[in-house]
Amino acid sequence: MQDYVKLLQNTAAHANGKKGDPIIKSDPSDKRFKDAAWEESWIFDYIKQSYLLTARYAQDLVDNINGLDPKIAHKVKFYTHQMIDALSPTNFWLTNPEVLRKTIETKGENLIHGLENLLDDIERGHGQLMISMSDNTAFHLGDNIASTKGKVVYQNELIQLIQYAPLTESVHKTPILLTPPWINKFYILDLKAESSYVRYMVEQGHTVFCISWVNPDGRFAKTNFDDYMMLGPVAASVEIARITGENAINCIGYCIGGTALSCMLAWLESAGSNKPSGMPAIKSATFLVTMIDFAEPGDLGVFVDEDQIQLLESMMEGQGYLSAGVMGTTFSMLRANDLIWSFVVNNYLMGKEPFPFDLLSWNSDSTNLPQAMQSYYLRNMYLENNLIQPNRLSMKDVPIDLRKIKVPTFCLSTQEDHITPWRSTYAATQTYSGPVTFCLSGSGHIAGVVNPPAKKKYGYWTNEAASGTAPKPANPEDWMKGATKHEGSWWPEWIKWLSQYAGEKVAPRDPAANGNAIEDAPGSYVKVRVI
Repeated sequence: MQDYVKLLQNTAAHANGKKGDPIIKSDPSDKRFKDAAWEESWIFDYIKQSYLLTARYAQDLVDNINGLDPKIAHKVKFYTHQMIDALSPTNFWLTNPEVLRKTIETKGENLIHGLENLLDDIERGHGQLMISMSDNTAFHLGDNIASTKGKVVYQNELIQLIQYAPLTESVHKTPILLTPPWINKFYILDLKAESSYVRYMVEQGHTVFCISWVNPDGRFAKTNFDDYMMLGPVAASVEIARITGENAINCIGYCIGGTALSCMLAWLESAGSNKPSGMPAIKSATFLVTMIDFAEPGDLGVFVDEDQIQLLESMMEGQGYLSAGVMGTTFSMLRANDLIWSFVVNNYLMGKEPFPFDLLSWNSDSTNLPQAMQSYYLRNMYLENNLIQPNRLSMKDVPIDLRKIKVPTFCLSTQEDHITPWRSTYAATQTYSGPVTFCLSGSGHIAGVVNPPAKKKYGYWTNEAASGTAPKPANPEDWMKGATKHEGSWWPEWIKWLSQYAGEKVAPRDPAANGNAIEDAPGSYVKVRVI
């Protein structure tokens, strides 16, 4: 209340031409209040600071609740934050100076165009609001995104396996298998050429294979998590060995693809005669923002309890899958100002069309999730945290224990990850038996991973005293205290680490040779859109 009194006094002075220091400032990174009128106009300055004071009060209120179950307290904080974001004065035409100027300049045409955009988005979502984030017509798979050249060299009902064409005069002997998440499409790792992780690996002289997952419908209702493992990285590994003639490969897993990779490695340690014929050895494994211990899943944990899982299961019962829109909305809520409200203002209040942005175009190119797999994943990973427990889960009737994983691993996490928090992913350093190198990149779940060296952004941390076979601190904060920050991208650091397991140089491998090619990359599976 004292701050409100001070604000009223400052506002009265500002209205009379005597602007003082603000009572509360917006975060410099908060793009909502970048318009000059929020500072220059005493009316909008008052509106902004009044909102910020109320927001701070509400956050302090829920941060200091005692006696609540931690999960309930997390939900209260999360939804309070959602409410605070929704009630921002920037989200209403009458209290947004930029929208007001636009309305006066266009005599209200912006609001008419905004209504048209709103109705188009509702129609596109078949009655549900599906906010347009990018001009998707500007991007074409195989042309200006997912454009790294290659061939689909194998497929089954769940995957297409892409082999990329070499770009160097010789290549490392040991090929690489990339297992991306199936919650989104693989080409986040192969957007435009200058930011393509796939192309970067090929340019460094590696033979790269990448899984492209099918976009499932009701026919896949009974496809389970272990089916994704067997028909995904296991089947792909066998085919890579057959195509290249190599008896060992290096593996990379991204997000849930990394979780499946960890299951595969543990399964291989215990499968014995159940391993498929021709299965190669795994020389190394790279885990990108991968969780294996779900005890602290961050804000995603807000959406996982028995009641909510039962609700999702009832939604999936009739159609056999969880529709892409449900997961898309969930992920958007984790960054509501960036992925919801900024587009409400741009599209519906300003009446503008979203501009072409490859990352957001990919973000809207969502995938469905099979009923059996999604239910298993939510219950066994998020709700009961069974994966980290030795022999609690079985893959194809073989109990798995992640502690048995002995291959050298490189674990990348990102500092601002809202999907797989880095302090949770750090658990891998305390679990795997082989040498573990942990690396922390700046930024978040996508930008921290897809961070090409040329951009010289974000930086990354390593801890030389706790790499490889050296003991790792149990507490991630202790690891951070001993870490050194480096400028730029983690990609060259990882290439240096991978060189230990990449093998000698051999002649480049043509994906069109030996009659393996089925079609050009990126293949047909990735082109199936939900809407």
